[in-house]
Amino acid sequence: MIERTFVLIKPDAVQRGIVGQIIERFERVGLRIAALKLVWPTKEIVDEHYPNVEQWLRSVGEKALKGYEKQGKKVEEDPIEIGKRVKRMLLDYLTSGPVIAMVLEGNHAVKLVRKIVGPTEPLEAPPGTIRGDFTKDSYVSADTLGRSVRNIIHASDSRKEAEREIRIWFSESEIIDYERPDIYVILGKDYKKLKKE
Repeated sequence: MIERTFVLIKPDAVQRGIVGQIIERFERVGLRIAALKLVWPTKEIVDEHYPNVEQWLRSVGEKALKGYEKQGKKVEEDPIEIGKRVKRMLLDYLTSGPVIAMVLEGNHAVKLVRKIVGPTEPLEAPPGTIRGDFTKDSYVSADTLGRSVRNIIHASDSRKEAEREIRIWFSESEIIDYERPDIYVILGKDYKKLKKE
């Protein structure tokens, strides 16, 4: 199934000069770059990217609480309050420098990109994934320093999220449709049929 997904290469990766190595990993598996731009995010766009809705805040807060639990820390704070704090740190992080926003397209793009990127917690990301190879930051280090974890990259976790995020960062006219000849080798002659589904 041909689908689109959204990827954001974060300021730490841009500043370290590893953008090319990251993009190469997506192209190597046959994903097509449908849109790409360098942008210094505003607070408004980051605020829209990370929704200020209870469900998202609670989810982020509960994820943080599980991380604290793994560290042996007992935290009584409300998950929504933790989510709000994490969002403030993400806002500071993503507005600290330029990022690369991308739309990738390909067979099962959302799942494939998430697999290539690796888990959100860099210490859990295995070697061979982007986070496993390019960062050794951790939630513990980030919490100790009162900042967001420096995990190099964001990738949409569902088709629905990808569609929402793509609309935030790109206009439809910025998304380019073209053919990659090697796609036919990877996916066979039915690529055009898959793309229409």
